[in-house]
Amino acid sequence: RQLPALRRRCYIAGKRLSGTGLAAEGRVLRAVLYVYHSRLLRHRPYLALQQVEQCLKRLWKMNLVGCIETLAGLIPKKNTSQAHTECLVPSQPMLETVALKVLGGCKLILRLLDCCCKGFLLSVKHLCSEEFILLNTVALGLLSRLWFVVQYRCVLQSLMSFYGMLSTSLHLVSETQQMPYIKGFTFPSDISNFLGVNVSSEVKKQKARMLTTKKPTSWLKKLFPTVPEAVSEVGKKRNFATCTSAVKNCSIPCPVDIGETVL
Repeated sequence: RQLPALRRRCYIAGKRLSGTGLAAEGRVLRAVLYVYHSRLLRHRPYLALQQVEQCLKRLWKMNLVGCIETLAGLIPKKNTSQAHTECLVPSQPMLETVALKVLGGCKLILRLLDCCCKGFLLSVKHLCSEEFILLNTVALGLLSRLWFVVQYRCVLQSLMSFYGMLSTSLHLVSETQQMPYIKGFTFPSDISNFLGVNVSSEVKKQKARMLTTKKPTSWLKKLFPTVPEAVSEVGKKRNFATCTSAVKNCSIPCPVDIGETVL
């Protein structure tokens, strides 16, 4: 009963980690950092984006997805376990290696969420000061999407559930045959104690801070002035000529970026 459940957890955790959304946001983040590197190297929101990119880079370098897939390949299929009273199971060194990487991955994802939240709040602060409006606007969208992708796909929650099943399997295998590989470290039975925070409450706090922060609206009114509509009734066409002329008359002072540097 334990092995099929562990195999399912491997599949779920690997699928959510290797999702296209997380990889796509990572590529966009690297492109933004590359474009603005020479101009905004000391800009605080840019440095916050670098911290987020470092978390993602370390997460990919761990090769956690490949390690989980390797473990899943070592677990016998359901029909094999039913046909034989005895079956091969992953060794204790293999389980310890995967468990250690899962613990590190959970720490990194928790740090990633925290960096996204702090970077979001910092970008809003600089955006309210009308500093590098284009970069900070892109950073807001990028960080909020990345935070949402990690949370919506339940990446951290799936890894925590996977570790719970992995810890149980590791305990059973070690009782059968003692072959410790990682010495000097005791694997925690409860991953929440290892992380040091309550994940659900921490995520709720981050979400509340991101939603209740002061939003910049003054510069939006300057860039996009109110345009009178020809018809206010629903279902009728708007006066697109008026809208087009209003947008053409709105001049943007700087072709590179909008806003002034705040020292």
